[in-house]
Amino acid sequence: MGFFDVHAHLTDKRLAAMESDVLDRARAAGVTTIISNGLNPLDNQRVADLAARAPDLVKPAFGLYPVDAVLADMLAMGVEYQRDDEPVPDPDESVQWVADHVDEAFAVGEIGLDHYWVPAELWDQQEAIFRRLVRIAMDADKPIIIHTRKAEKRTLDVLLDMGATRVNWHCFGSKVKLAQRIAAAGHWMSIPANARRSESFTKMLRVLPREKILLETDCPYLGPDKGELNEPMNIARTAAYAAELWETDIDGVKAQLESNFHDLFRCRP
Repeated sequence: MGFFDVHAHLTDKRLAAMESDVLDRARAAGVTTIISNGLNPLDNQRVADLAARAPDLVKPAFGLYPVDAVLADMLAMGVEYQRDDEPVPDPDESVQWVADHVDEAFAVGEIGLDHYWVPAELWDQQEAIFRRLVRIAMDADKPIIIHTRKAEKRTLDVLLDMGATRVNWHCFGSKVKLAQRIAAAGHWMSIPANARRSESFTKMLRVLPREKILLETDCPYLGPDKGELNEPMNIARTAAYAAELWETDIDGVKAQLESNFHDLFRCRP
């Protein structure tokens, strides 16, 4: 049995600069699978190339970050948004990229709704793109990895309306009661590596059904220690924390997480 990091950004420049070392440290920590999530066509291609270089460990998820889905219009409206100096993605071309490559994907993600950065005038447009991506994933029978911020309830409403069931919610930031409702709907929730210092994520580990929990790093963000550059190896630290909360040993946690991983992704290591 190993550990699974179901949401990582290995193509981030800080991690890509030391790719081999990051992957070696993950293997040494017992990580057997890392799902690296793409944010736009350029990043999706980087993810695909990385997965081809390390097929034993890295699985590709292709997506369109909810802000990137409407970024061109945000910038045209004069909305300030900090980003890398890279081309602004065209939303239609971005959706088509996912459609053209979905058969190569381990999952579709990250996709979702973001009402934190995106102004209300663009919410309907963002949702229309989200629905197109969900449909692509469902038609290809691929699991979906969700990013949502300040739009969690609406995201759930859309997914339930469309009948999506193979869904993991990454780094859920809303109320635990809503997380319980999401788990009751049959979806999974992945807990990031800062769980020990987060009251909300600690509570989720305590109260959510264990069969609906997965682990992630969201690396290079949300490290166990504030300001730390996060890496997939830190999944082992979150699993150890789960063992404390669940009052079991690490093998019990591994067995539960492996079962959960298989239930969503239909894949055993």
